[in-house]
Amino acid sequence: AVVIVLGSQAAAVATFVDDLRSAAIAGAAVCASRAALWITCAHLVPAARPDGLGATFTRRVPLWFTLLGFAALAGAATLVHPWRGPLAVGVAALVVLLLVGRALRRFGGVTGDVFGAAIELALATLLIALAGA
Repeated sequence: AVVIVLGSQAAAVATFVDDLRSAAIAGAAVCASRAALWITCAHLVPAARPDGLGATFTRRVPLWFTLLGFAALAGAATLVHPWRGPLAVGVAALVVLLLVGRALRRFGGVTGDVFGAAIELALATLLIALAGA
């Protein structure tokens, strides 16, 4: 899974080397991918173990902040492309929600590894969705 995600990121980044604007979009995608932590640390998401990294950071972000944050991120993404930008943010959020749902069913909550996986999946989704924008 790691090879597929990192390979897709590398392939997508190759489309962003044409000019300075494209490079800025790729850099913005890297920054925006960290918003995945708003979902993994949302108030409704428990930690898988009481002694892990997840226990330190889970249930810290209010749900309203997560929703408002992604709405603002989608609004900012319209600067990249009027419809592709917000769609990319929405799809990235959906991918992270699916990952968190899987972690909840499998582990009973999230771990630090789930945090990292959420960021990498969000980045891959954003880069692929914004390629060519």
